[in-house]
Amino acid sequence: MKIKVILEKGDDGYFVAHCPSLKSCWSQGKTSDEALENIKEAIELYLEPELDDFVEDADHRIYELSI
Repeated sequence: MKIKVILEKGDDGYFVAHCPSLKSCWSQGKTSDEALENIKEAIELYLEPELDDFVEDADHRIYELSI
């Protein structure tokens, strides 16, 4: 999966990264590399479902898709 991220330098000198396609998914870092690693982790956490969402029974089947 590829997701576009915007990276910009903030007024405080930190790099700010956000993902426009995932509402409210933001992170930052002291360097651009650190900000990109942090936003990657934020995206993974954003997309990770809650365990309560996984209910498999006769009416519900769970599938995993690669995009």
